[in-house]
Amino acid sequence: MTPNSESINTEVFRNFPVLHTPRLLLREVLPGDAEEIFRMRSNPNVNRFIAREGMGDVGDAQKLVERVRENYSKQNGIAWAAQLRGSGNIIGTCGFNRIEHANLRAELGGELSPELWGKNIAFEGVKEIVRFGMREMNLHSIEARIMAGNLGAVALVEKLGFVKEAHFREHIHFNGKFCDLLVYSLVKGNKR
Repeated sequence: MTPNSESINTEVFRNFPVLHTPRLLLREVLPGDAEEIFRMRSNPNVNRFIAREGMGDVGDAQKLVERVRENYSKQNGIAWAAQLRGSGNIIGTCGFNRIEHANLRAELGGELSPELWGKNIAFEGVKEIVRFGMREMNLHSIEARIMAGNLGAVALVEKLGFVKEAHFREHIHFNGKFCDLLVYSLVKGNKR
């Protein structure tokens, strides 16, 4: 399919797009990443603001890797494994969990190992992924759904120019309580 202004550039699904930043290599999530993903996803700090159960074992991570790879092959999502340049271990994952082709819209999501929080690593990686989404994929808008209280994620998306569009009160039932959900979006061409 030839990309045009009214469709997502599906060429990005032919060969996985490897991205580079000054400190990061963003590459395809591979079956061999399951152990590192399990280590990250079983950390209660990583899951504190993400409404999902922690992983029980590496098998859960292997199933996640399979789903991520299948979503890419079906053009429903694209996720990158982040590595510090010169390191073989992944330190996080980030990408578009859901792509709405008809609306040229994608939902952004990800996580970073807690030992790297506060070092602008997440900002660096997400900035490149957002750039790729807008310029290479031809997205019109990108959405981020963030649990209220996740001040780091809110600061990150606001720094990238995302605008708060909604605040859903007690929208998610997680860990025995109802939590508010914030929705931020970035629309192509809107400058802050």
